[in-house]
Amino acid sequence: MPSFSEICLITGIKSKNAVSKLISRLESLDILKRDEKGRLIPGSIRKRIKKLGTIEAGFPSPAEEELADAISLDEMLIENPSSTFILKVSGDSMIEAGIMPGDMVLVDKSLTPKSGDIVIAEVDGLWTMKYLRKRGDSVLLIPANPKYKPIRPKSELRIAGVVTAVVRKYR
Repeated sequence: MPSFSEICLITGIKSKNAVSKLISRLESLDILKRDEKGRLIPGSIRKRIKKLGTIEAGFPSPAEEELADAISLDEMLIENPSSTFILKVSGDSMIEAGIMPGDMVLVDKSLTPKSGDIVIAEVDGLWTMKYLRKRGDSVLLIPANPKYKPIRPKSELRIAGVVTAVVRKYR
């Protein structure tokens, strides 16, 4: 998020005091929040969505519409807002994990990656998304598509974060 000075430049507001009042109003509406260090982070600008119950994905069953709860998708999908980012997927190396080209993945950089996690990694200067497999000091990045071979870093491996959710829009 921009600083107060940058917000002045972006909006044309001349005083940081006026920006402070604007920020306070946006915080009261949950459009902006502050992280543990006081930095601005986006809040939710969407209303909560009604959760009407469950749906059978196997054999059909009678369903009654009842209001079970109301949820916010960002609350459901994002545990650590200040350390979460989103990436658009290209390529098909993770299709058997249910991650398709065009999907969006939410990535939490605060999580400690463990073997079996899907991670975003920089391998020898190139970026990829794969399953992480650790065995002792050995690290392997495993695709979820048999067309591709596992990747063993030659000199450098940096994990940028752990994939925590996949978002797909059908229309």
